[in-house]
Amino acid sequence: MPIKESAVKELRKSKKRASINARVLVTIDRLGRQARKAIAAKTPDAATLLKTIQKTLDKAVKRGIIKKNTASRLKSRLAKRLHIQKA
Repeated sequence: MPIKESAVKELRKSKKRASINARVLVTIDRLGRQARKAIAAKTPDAATLLKTIQKTLDKAVKRGIIKKNTASRLKSRLAKRLHIQKA
C-alpha cells in the first residue's frame, strides 16, 4: 500500500482510468460482435454499425486506449467483410 498522500491519490486515479479503459474495450468488443453478426446476416443496418464502431475506435485511439494500427486493422477487416458481403 502507498504511504504518501500523492501515491494514494495516484493509485486512485490509476484504478479509475483502468476501469474506464476496460469499459471502452468491452464496448469495442461488443460492437465488433454485433457488426460481424449484422454483416453475416446481411441486415441493412450493418453499414450503420460499421460507422459506429469506426467512430468508437477513433475515439479510443485519441484517448490512448488502443494503438492506431490496431484500430486501423480492425476497421479494415470489418469494412472488407461488409464489402465482400455486398458484392
